[in-house]
Amino acid sequence: MPTARFYVRSHFRAPAIDASTWRLEVTGLVERPLTLGLHELSRMPATRVVTLECAGNGRYALDPPVDGEPWRLGAVSTAEWTGVPLAEVLDRAGTLPAAREVVFRGADRGVVAGRAGEIHFERSLTLDTARDSQALLAYAMNGEALPLQHGYPVRLVVPSWYGVASVKWLTSIELASLPFGGYFQTDKYWYEHDGHHPEPVTQQRVRAHITDPGDGEKLSPGESTVRGVAWSGAAPIARVEISINDGPWQQAHLIGDRHRHSWQWWELLTTLTQLGTNTIRARATDLADRTQPSQPQWNRHGYGNNAVQKVLMQVTP
Repeated sequence: MPTARFYVRSHFRAPAIDASTWRLEVTGLVERPLTLGLHELSRMPATRVVTLECAGNGRYALDPPVDGEPWRLGAVSTAEWTGVPLAEVLDRAGTLPAAREVVFRGADRGVVAGRAGEIHFERSLTLDTARDSQALLAYAMNGEALPLQHGYPVRLVVPSWYGVASVKWLTSIELASLPFGGYFQTDKYWYEHDGHHPEPVTQQRVRAHITDPGDGEKLSPGESTVRGVAWSGAAPIARVEISINDGPWQQAHLIGDRHRHSWQWWELLTTLTQLGTNTIRARATDLADRTQPSQPQWNRHGYGNNAVQKVLMQVTP
């Protein structure tokens, strides 16, 4: 995805940061506290292609409606990220035996309901997740320095997790022994279903997205190609299936190798014969055997809606 078209979501105003004086502090339960500048991080490069998705992607479809940004289906994008593997920085600092959580703080801050004064955007991962997730301290995006709106000069990128975990404008990493109680960790980003125990928002749910044809597009009768992308935080995509006008599910062709942390392109060659409105549905299944539900699963904050997508298009002679 070109950087200019990559979706943007922030909770507070983007902070003004001077990269020449910016420093990343690594503190808490570590053997060797670190202070790292951009020049030092750029000497330990790694590159990964990662899909990020806002947890509210598809929120518009929930009924009854819920509060929050009414995203349709555009809050997901893929980019090539360059930076330093988080695990290397943790190894360099050395983690003490009591360390259980890794807390990430961004420079952005603001006021939220129920908390006194301004707070920073902060999130945490367990130490095991921080080490095993292939998380990156990214300073470049698609071969260029991070744009301001994407976390300049350095952001965290956590593959396969919803975008809230990928803290932007990163200023500090703190190792702690107790679970983190920050606002965006405990008050927000939980699946809250009526009559069910809340669950934290973590890995992306499996999903397929039709990119072609577009909703409302007009096509001529005959051969046509349905294309799109699919992704999942749990495992690579196993298959994508397409249903035309509520007919049987047909398996699409996966393009290229299966990917663990970025979306998978797919396509299906079909023949359209029915004039007028045609319905196309796409559903994905991953190698962990997770499949999209047919209907949105309502929750109070509107997170993780991965219901099967429906596209309506017109076939005209």
